Amino acid sequence: MSETEFSETGVRIDRWARSLSRAGQVTVKDGRLALLTSYGREIDSAPVATVSTGRAWFSGADATVARVNGTRYRLTMPRRPDKPDDAGPARRFLEALRGAAAARG
Repeated sequence: MSETEFSETGVRIDRWARSLSRAGQVTVKDGRLALLTSYGREIDSAPVATVSTGRAWFSGADATVARVNGTRYRLTMPRRPDKPDDAGPARRFLEALRGAAAARG
């Protein structure tokens, strides 16, 4: 399974009070989640089976919360105006993680 299940660029990655990247990248590939800076440097990564995700009650529809290796990250993936019929990258991200975890589990 070498194809990328999910990839999104332009993601704001926060470790709660601290912004780590305003234009980062989130990928789910080969059963691993990777959080990358805009320059491609790895912030954190882990197997999808060990990652917990969800929506925070205080954030909008474009944000999710992911716990990777015990660290909580807020991932804000805004919708793109060039894709008005897009279901939303945050929702696709959650679905991709659940699908990858089910395929590996």
